[in-house]
Amino acid sequence: MCSHAGQAQPTSPFPRVLVNGQPIVTISSPYVVAGCALTGTNTPPCVTGQFTTGATRVTAGGAPVATLTGSGTCTPSGGPLLPTVAQRE
Repeated sequence: MCSHAGQAQPTSPFPRVLVNGQPIVTISSPYVVAGCALTGTNTPPCVTGQFTTGATRVTAGGAPVATLTGSGTCTPSGGPLLPTVAQRE
């Protein structure tokens, strides 16, 4: 999610690797943000996001896997993209 409570969804999960039958997400997948509450300021609300850090030793397709300890940035606000939900093994 964005730091303004907007819900973020990956636009391109990695379908070749599954956890509990669901595709994983790497940090190269862009996110779309809906419902950002950043209003009433000169800064436009968050509409997209991108993780910049993820797993340090696990990759898929050459990109680090997105993790709960990863971090990212939303655009155009520049606020953080916060991981809040993850698949469990």
